[in-house]
Amino acid sequence: MATKLSVNDLLAGSSQKHTVTIPAHVLPEDAQAAGGEVLLRPLTVGDVQRIGKAAKDQGVLTSVLMVQQALVEPPMSVEQVSRLSAGLAQFLLGEVNRISGLSLSEENLQQAIKAPLTRAIFILAREFGWTPAECAELTVGQVLLYLEMLAGDSRDATREDTA
Repeated sequence: MATKLSVNDLLAGSSQKHTVTIPAHVLPEDAQAAGGEVLLRPLTVGDVQRIGKAAKDQGVLTSVLMVQQALVEPPMSVEQVSRLSAGLAQFLLGEVNRISGLSLSEENLQQAIKAPLTRAIFILAREFGWTPAECAELTVGQVLLYLEMLAGDSRDATREDTA
């Protein structure tokens, strides 16, 4: 039987840091020879909600804010991130999505930020007894995983009832 996870176990993913190697072809010419790495952290549900509110319907701003929030080293301002080459910004955004458990298109991400995410947080808080602050520390990938776990439990209970 699987071990039950604590709140601390579940929230541990949001504090991880990931070293990402930047491919030379997306770097400016003067940095291509040296290559380089950056340090990223996964976005939490709270981050995604704040980004959604701040960016409203501006898709490019959403991407810039996601990269800016996830970039630990070197830290960059929103203005600096918005001046990155499109290729580098796209690469970094892909990495932010990957480490955050997001494999959604920009359009699907915008839809996920809205009401369903709020409902998902409410369900997790109710089912696991978590506070809103604890739920806000979860990455979107973690939220989706726990919702799938709950759905699996309800399917198992339905099968047991019909057996």
